[in-house]
Amino acid sequence: MTEQPKNPILRSRWRQLAAAPLCIAALTLMTGALANAQDLTLSETGSTLLYPLFTTWVDAYIKSHPGIRVSTGATGSEAGIQEALTGKVQIGASDAYMSDADMRQHPQIINIPLAIAAQTVNYNLPGLNATHLKLDGPVLAGIYTGAIRNWDAPQIAALNPGVALPHQAIVPIHRAEGSGDTFVFTQFLSFSTPAWESDKGYGTTIAWPAVPGSASAVGNAGMVQALQTTPWSIGYVGISFSDKVAAAKLGTVALKNGAGEFVLPNKDTVTAGAASLGPRTPPDERLSLVFAPATGAYPLVNYEYAVVSTKQPDATSAAALRRFLLWTIVPSETNEAYLDTVHFIPLPPHTWELSQAQIQSIR
Repeated sequence: MTEQPKNPILRSRWRQLAAAPLCIAALTLMTGALANAQDLTLSETGSTLLYPLFTTWVDAYIKSHPGIRVSTGATGSEAGIQEALTGKVQIGASDAYMSDADMRQHPQIINIPLAIAAQTVNYNLPGLNATHLKLDGPVLAGIYTGAIRNWDAPQIAALNPGVALPHQAIVPIHRAEGSGDTFVFTQFLSFSTPAWESDKGYGTTIAWPAVPGSASAVGNAGMVQALQTTPWSIGYVGISFSDKVAAAKLGTVALKNGAGEFVLPNKDTVTAGAASLGPRTPPDERLSLVFAPATGAYPLVNYEYAVVSTKQPDATSAAALRRFLLWTIVPSETNEAYLDTVHFIPLPPHTWELSQAQIQSIR
């Protein structure tokens, strides 16, 4: 039996998972080196939010699993899903789950949560970036539709009494490509603002309103760069880029959650958001964690998915894929350290059991 983690929280999770259908001892054996495999390559592409974690995972995995290579790419969640559907890659990394319509068309595809992440809303207001401005869904929806044009608009001022807001035009920035970050951000706008829901809705791509002066950016790195170089701008960024946001000296919004509180993104608030909705996760694990009603919950929280086919080209590839995906979700202090580097949190026991069951269906 593998040694239990020293961290009491991880140790508790370990003991809970040991009673799951696939016990930890069996899982540990399955995640050993793939016997008789030589130069087998698994392919992944998609989410730029998940990409920093995937590269960390891959660097560690290939060191202990000779003969296995994993190619990675940061092409956006929509591209990751599409390439998984067409079989161009074995793992489509996505911050978004597939729609009901896509699932009906592709019944062999599964959506497997590997971790829990979040998005931040960031801005570049010279002189105010150290201040955590308070914003809510309706105000953000107003900014992205052009109904709220200036930083000192009454709707923003009402949420930030005492803050000397500038009379400058707001520059809303959105993702140019199909993005899971866009999926999560527009879910928040939809769930918090009925007018946005009835008009624009949510998705990895949407028909963004033509707001004068608005801009687009490719990937989370592109979003950070666009915000840094564009005074008076606002945008949404995957939390794995928080260190780059800090280095760029951008402001971070305190968002109004479903309980009416203004909260900042951190490990405790992301955990609270996931904990309040995670137990509702169905067997296919397609569930939004956005705008949870719980106290202390950050509202832009999401599962990070591996979109894969249960029907692999051969048994060897299927076994290698199962082993790698199981390895990524094994509860341990090492794996939690990998998640900490990108400000993610691990799956809770209920979701972990569902994920390992879905992984086991890959053949």
